[in-house]
Amino acid sequence: MIVMKFGGTSVKDSEAIERVIGILKSKLPKKVVVVVSALSKVTDTLTQTATLAAAGKYSEAMELVLELLKRHLHMIDRLFGENLKLKGEAVSITNQYFYKLEEYIKVVSVIEELSDLSLAKILAFGELLSSNIIYRAMVNAGLATRYSDARTIIITNSDFLKGEPNIEIIASKVKELVDREFISNDFIITQGFISGTVDGKDAILGRGGSDYTAALIGRAGGATEIEIWTDVDGIHTTDPRMISKAKSISVMSFNEAAELSFFGAKVLHPATIQPAVEKGIPIRVLNSLKPEQRGTLILMDDQVESSGVRAISFKESVTVVNIFSLKMLHSSGFLNRIFEIFGKYSTSVDIVSTSEVNVSLTVDSANSSRLPKIIEELSLFAKVSVMEDKAQISVVGKNLKEIKGLVERVFGAISDYNITMISQGSSNVNISFVIFRNELTNVVRCLHKEFFE
Repeated sequence: MIVMKFGGTSVKDSEAIERVIGILKSKLPKKVVVVVSALSKVTDTLTQTATLAAAGKYSEAMELVLELLKRHLHMIDRLFGENLKLKGEAVSITNQYFYKLEEYIKVVSVIEELSDLSLAKILAFGELLSSNIIYRAMVNAGLATRYSDARTIIITNSDFLKGEPNIEIIASKVKELVDREFISNDFIITQGFISGTVDGKDAILGRGGSDYTAALIGRAGGATEIEIWTDVDGIHTTDPRMISKAKSISVMSFNEAAELSFFGAKVLHPATIQPAVEKGIPIRVLNSLKPEQRGTLILMDDQVESSGVRAISFKESVTVVNIFSLKMLHSSGFLNRIFEIFGKYSTSVDIVSTSEVNVSLTVDSANSSRLPKIIEELSLFAKVSVMEDKAQISVVGKNLKEIKGLVERVFGAISDYNITMISQGSSNVNISFVIFRNELTNVVRCLHKEFFE
């Protein structure tokens, strides 16, 4: 069994779905679990729709809903041709989903309140719509396929917008599903980031969670490989949208991939790696627009022999928090006290640098909404300063500490730029540092030229 996940750009329209079906046909006679996202940009549109409804703007919200309906119906019309039975089923279930969506939008607009549960329900429609259409397109193409609602197999806690998976329940439900359905089917199709709580309510794993779902299913079902299909040729030496000379990486380790994803690379969701690591399942990142390309194969660390710099990752916007206190000198428990406060407000820290009396750390600006409260509590026992408009760069590779002269090469290549903060000691896989945000492109370009050009 293998798991294949197709993201939004890979299923954005009828032509893309036809390409996906061609890719799936090439996998026979393997047994395949197919995980699909909503059509490209649909989740963003649903989020905007919910926001408008919560502001009481029902008419504006419904304009967006009608645009989505037209898009899905157009795709159905292009996909099914003369098969009136499957086409009728697809149109019927699409209309049913949009009727339910309209009801939710109407309620939210009347009470002008958008709860986490309501938003989770609204966002779920994107994947429910795409998966039902793609399922019938697969059947239309002659693929023996079973549809499965992810809300019945990916079980999470009651954090409706960022559900924490219950690994034991998922393992049981996935095993039961594949054992039953693969007797007479070659494919099972399900959704990406939607899930269900133990008591049957809708939830989602969070943006990018479809990668996570693929890994959870792969882990539970004993997959031999997990394939993540995107719109780029695997993982690159850096973001090809920024640096045109970025190169595809053929093989890398789980540790390297995890560092890249955590420190800003957008090809993989950061949580994807862990379930695969636990079972030693290879992950392959591939391009649905160019399925003939080999992409990137991610293996266990001991299966990757080559050392050295593999890629350059970055976060475009981070906030640096400096915490100074003479009480820290020869004091135990100071760091614990600091991180307890960040934990209290569910705010994760990326990199940390310490001295005798000072701690500097970074927080992704997108997750910094609770920083004012954190700073207020820290200020009770320390002097706190904040630096914004910063960017964070990570040079990622295997056994970096063992490579002589590497640090000199890294910082020699960017000697014309100011470095705000450096962190390396905690990891043998990355060297991370902070720069001014407006210098990000130039710094990444210098580093890429030093190591890959």
